[in-house]
Amino acid sequence: MHAGSLLAAVGSFLHARAQNGHWHLRIDDIDPPRAVPESVAAIQKSLECHGLPFDGDVQYQSHHTVRYEHALNRLNERGDLFYCVCTRAMLGPTGSCQNACADKNQTNAASASLRVKVPPDTFITLDDDFLGSQSWHLGQQLSDFVVRRRDGLYAYQLAAAVDDAAPLATQVTRGSDLLDSTPRQVFLQRRLGLSSPQYGHLPIIKDQNGFKLSKQQGATAVDDDHPANNLRGAVRALGQPSPPSNLKDPASLLAWSLAQWDPSRVPR
Repeated sequence: MHAGSLLAAVGSFLHARAQNGHWHLRIDDIDPPRAVPESVAAIQKSLECHGLPFDGDVQYQSHHTVRYEHALNRLNERGDLFYCVCTRAMLGPTGSCQNACADKNQTNAASASLRVKVPPDTFITLDDDFLGSQSWHLGQQLSDFVVRRRDGLYAYQLAAAVDDAAPLATQVTRGSDLLDSTPRQVFLQRRLGLSSPQYGHLPIIKDQNGFKLSKQQGATAVDDDHPANNLRGAVRALGQPSPPSNLKDPASLLAWSLAQWDPSRVPR
């Protein structure tokens, strides 16, 4: 966990606990080539050191493949899927594909991805817990996205849409870098007849070059030996009052912050 992921953890923890909700840990490990086995233990250790206990057992998306395949079958039965051999650069209004694969209505293709058809007039609106009213013209902005990759792995949008649907989850609180994933996931939930959770998107931490703090950008792990300092930084970044300096224990610091939690203070 780096400072950005800790911020998301603290924000989602406080938001859930303030509503007497459960807070769950899910490992999104649907991309085996990128999975680092020891990272799960490191995440759990950091959460424990920072006084962030999760409810129930750890969930793994790699254990949910039956759910995802069932969802794909339902979409296919509706006629919502098509095979596509195009790259990202070939898609969109200026690309050479321009939905040609969908027009051909291919029933199979070697080394092809599966995309979902998004009608051009599709609009998705929702009320975000922190950002307020949000609206996307999905049919124009994020049309015909991948639900199964050409290497056969399930796409994040499909996996998250299925796992985040109510009653499996009733609230999803995450970084605003995932905001443009939300309309795609809501669209899939509606096509699958699933109920969408309540969404809330928190601010993200950026590096000195203006990029989102991430492992890919070389973000360093949080120092588990100084959890109180890390928590204070996260709470301040969430726009909440700074905990008193005499609070050193993570549990006490979080309990104080929970009593002060105000979603309206979270920066947009």
